[in-house]
Amino acid sequence: MKKKELPQEYLEIVSFILNHPEFQRRKTYPHHGKITVYDHCLAVSYTAYCIAKKMGVDYRSAAIGGLLHDFYDSPWQDDVKKKLFEKHGFVHARQAAENAWKYFPEYMDKKREDIILRHMFPLNIRPPKYIESWIVTMSDKYVSMEVIKDVKHLPRYIGFGPKKRKK
Repeated sequence: MKKKELPQEYLEIVSFILNHPEFQRRKTYPHHGKITVYDHCLAVSYTAYCIAKKMGVDYRSAAIGGLLHDFYDSPWQDDVKKKLFEKHGFVHARQAAENAWKYFPEYMDKKREDIILRHMFPLNIRPPKYIESWIVTMSDKYVSMEVIKDVKHLPRYIGFGPKKRKK
């Protein structure tokens, strides 16, 4: 998805975040297969925005929360030899929420925090509180299914395969 293909209304909501140097760094973080964290977050955000808008709910929060849901500290492929509950799947939502408050406090509130913190449900056991949180959670799962198109990447997502990314 290219930025220039996105509707102006959507871009007005998220452009400050998209253009921020700290968010731009996510273009260097691999995510699923050949997709970067930046591209993944943009796809989740836009998908959630469209669904929320169609449903008549808070599409601004869905767009912003979707964009920041994986705004974590470092590529997850660098997580080597960590205990189970210290691995990326269990901790990145908290890191993303902390980073969102740190870099974009003017865009954050309780609902957007919930969107970010709960997007890994059911891996994180507390379910989303808001409909927009559920929308982002499901959008993330939908967008992440892209990895199935290239099955050679599947083993690393279920705990097998290369443990450390090549720099």
